Amino acid sequence: MPERTRRVTAADVARSLGVSRSTVGYVLNNTPGQTISAATRERVLAEAARLGYRPHRSAQALASGRSMIVLLLLPDWPMEYSLRQHLDTATRVLDEAGYSLVTHTRHDSGHARPLWELLTPDVVIAWTPVTAAERASMKASGITKILPPPRQGRSFLASPALTAGTHLQIEYLHDRGHRRIGFAASADKRFSPLSQGRMTAAKQAAQRLGLDLLDVRSVDHHDGSAARAVRKWQQEGVSAVAAFNDDLAAMVMAAALRAGLAVPADLAVIGHDDTPLASMLYPSLSSVSIDNVGLGHYFADLALRAARDEPPPEKGPDLQARVVPRESTEPPSPSSLTDRAPRPPA
Repeated sequence: MPERTRRVTAADVARSLGVSRSTVGYVLNNTPGQTISAATRERVLAEAARLGYRPHRSAQALASGRSMIVLLLLPDWPMEYSLRQHLDTATRVLDEAGYSLVTHTRHDSGHARPLWELLTPDVVIAWTPVTAAERASMKASGITKILPPPRQGRSFLASPALTAGTHLQIEYLHDRGHRRIGFAASADKRFSPLSQGRMTAAKQAAQRLGLDLLDVRSVDHHDGSAARAVRKWQQEGVSAVAAFNDDLAAMVMAAALRAGLAVPADLAVIGHDDTPLASMLYPSLSSVSIDNVGLGHYFADLALRAARDEPPPEKGPDLQARVVPRESTEPPSPSSLTDRAPRPPA
């Protein structure tokens, strides 16, 4: 078995150059207030690179009291398009500030050791509620910056930024003459909090517009529920469906086409998140675009302010939600909506 290569230390760099360990430490740590010549600094950096020196992050964190890590606690969601956009942006912004973003998904089994105990991050941001036991564990690990604070009383999943797009879906369909609207909710229990929030937002929008009570049905691609939902909507005279996300909208649209319905003449469909899938489908799928990049910037800014002991942003992320109209919601002819009565069961 080959011998493991020993880690190159600052002492090795100092020994190789014949300078003091403190001089090397000042250069490698970029310590302010030191009178080290530019020539010596260049020699230290060049020798460190030649020897393959890498900073010891654990030692640096112990010395500085900072790990330069932000831990994001995620709900047990599939890694879908919107979430990837949030994380990509937040990771980039934090990286530019010298921080690493680490994500951690908590599972019901709870067998794995909590990641915050292993990393001791400078900031923990939780998208789902933190239990009293988890908060106590974090504090016992020396973590003092945990967002949102317990006094806020809700998780970031309750943010209007994650449900306002659903209001736009219903308003858009209403503006196109639809008066009986269905809502395709997610049957995936992992999405339950967010799906429930968007379903509630859809009902509120319908009530505000004076529409009939929404016909809400759960949809899953594993069990034929999309086809059953389409049949029920057809029987109930539903002329348009707003979906929890683009994946569910695609399921509904496919089920409608397989049932011999025309989209959008018989059933208009609008999704949420404006994923690449929406423009690739035929008919192309109308959707709601959310400023995922802006949301990622917001969470990165929130973490950086907490790490620097600065007050949080005065307001939440700038939503900038908008409907992206495509073929699946083209205005139907007036005759297709006139006296649209429920159909008898097949």
